[in-house]
Amino acid sequence: MKIDVKIKKLRESAQIPEYATGGSAALDLRHAGDEPITVKAHSRAAIPTGIAVAPADSSVVSIVCARSGLATKHGIALANGIGVIDSDYRGEILVSLLNNSHTDYEIAPGERVAQL
Repeated sequence: MKIDVKIKKLRESAQIPEYATGGSAALDLRHAGDEPITVKAHSRAAIPTGIAVAPADSSVVSIVCARSGLATKHGIALANGIGVIDSDYRGEILVSLLNNSHTDYEIAPGERVAQL
């Protein structure tokens, strides 16, 4: 099934989401800020992606999922478990990350932070 979704860059540093490999199940979302963001141990941080999405079909929602590598290696997960982006939301997608570890974690500009 083909899903028609427009993607708009809201920040110059934003990267249009793309599949990392031919077998990828989801598109990678990246940190679009100009500076690193530190997610302190046992704290949350909102990471800007610099993009907005607009599905052509109002029955389509976008789902934001965690990256298993960040969770397994660093204890970084989505603060809300899974993100649902309503079909009529046109603002910037922010990824709320939760650091479940005892160590601060720095998110570098351009780093993959979630999947769409």
